[in-house]
Amino acid sequence: MMINTTLPVPFRQRMQAQLGAEYPVFTAALTEPVPVSIRVNPQKNVWQRKDAEPVAWCPEGFYLPERPVFTLDPLFQAGAYYVQEASSMLLADALRRTARLHRPLRVLDLCAAPGGKSTLLASLLTNDSLLVCNEVIRSRVPVLRENMEKWGYPNVAVSHHDPEEFGALAGFFDIVLVDAPCSGEGLFRKDPDATLEWSEENVALCAGRQQRILSAALPLLQEGGLLVFSTCTYNDEENLNNADWLHQQGLESIKLEFPDVWGVVEKSRNGVSGYQCYPHRVKGEGFFLSLFKNRNRTGAPTPVPRAFRSLKPLPARQIPAVKPFLRQPDAFSFYIKPNLEVFALPEVLSADLRILDAALYNKGFGLEMGVFKGNDFIPSHALALSTAVSEDLPAVDLNREDSLRFFKKENLVLDSSVKGWLLARYEGLNLGWLKGIGSRVNNYLPKDWRIRMDIREY
Repeated sequence: MMINTTLPVPFRQRMQAQLGAEYPVFTAALTEPVPVSIRVNPQKNVWQRKDAEPVAWCPEGFYLPERPVFTLDPLFQAGAYYVQEASSMLLADALRRTARLHRPLRVLDLCAAPGGKSTLLASLLTNDSLLVCNEVIRSRVPVLRENMEKWGYPNVAVSHHDPEEFGALAGFFDIVLVDAPCSGEGLFRKDPDATLEWSEENVALCAGRQQRILSAALPLLQEGGLLVFSTCTYNDEENLNNADWLHQQGLESIKLEFPDVWGVVEKSRNGVSGYQCYPHRVKGEGFFLSLFKNRNRTGAPTPVPRAFRSLKPLPARQIPAVKPFLRQPDAFSFYIKPNLEVFALPEVLSADLRILDAALYNKGFGLEMGVFKGNDFIPSHALALSTAVSEDLPAVDLNREDSLRFFKKENLVLDSSVKGWLLARYEGLNLGWLKGIGSRVNNYLPKDWRIRMDIREY
């Protein structure tokens, strides 16, 4: 059955009015296979495929000729790339055109899970920038945290708050991204079941929800800061209406000049510009993007607390045990949480993290190092995947079969002379920790990260 016959009648009428003569080409595009695209991690740049086609608006993005079983790719598990829809990568080009990315910035991704745009932002920012990735829905926080740990950047914080709970951070951020929950019209090809949830009432509900989120986001911007508003839908009620509302709040719409060959459509109203991706014009799904500069004055700078609320400095006698695990240990300070987990915090972000700590109660930041059990230090999985981990640690290179056995949490047969902690690696990327204890090597992959698929079928 052709997918356009299953589209809700009011949606078809809306799109016919919006696209005019292009509507038949649009519906025909919805019957075509969904493009498969990934975005590589520039700090774990080992992924290569000769049959990959570049994404025009994102140098790190590539189309694949077919969809592999990503779960069974050790490079995916190591954070070498993220599977992301190509249209949404337009954010990368938009920010490269408008943001001063060479400078340290404070950035908030307010609706972050599962982490596609957060990993993109992390790749764009300098190492001395702060990225806060927030997710409102509790059940979506673990996958966000896991994806950010795979990406491996230590300048990231993950939080779980309603947007209204960020009030103590007024005027704190240089960039706020609101990738707003929407009616999902742009995903109808990727997820045909989404058509069953679509209704005109849901469109209106989403538009109102987006405006409430944007209302909470506005005060968080510095004067001159950037607000990025995006959705994966087509209708003007959610997109242009809310963009127009932002303009009415005193924000200046930023006009972007994308090459015509990209196929991105500019939509404008009352001096406000937005940019729409349609699947019949771009090799990707539906996506809307609009950027604004904050012209409103902000209040006094947020005071910097003298100390963290619950983190305590790691005792001096334990610091020599953790420093060798980092490439540049002097760039970090070391703290211990009430649950005895040890964290490394970038020194350059110390003041910002103390402000964040005072403002938000449900968050995590810094690089999780591990825990002490007696005099023994047990390193964390997050440390193994971090871009900050030392390159001089003992390691063992695994082939694909043994790498997948590692991710099945099976113990590996290695040289019995191996003692102590060592990194499991695949094609130069760390997968996690092993520990040699005489006659065997134990696998320290966390249970929650274990692959449950039968790898013998592939």
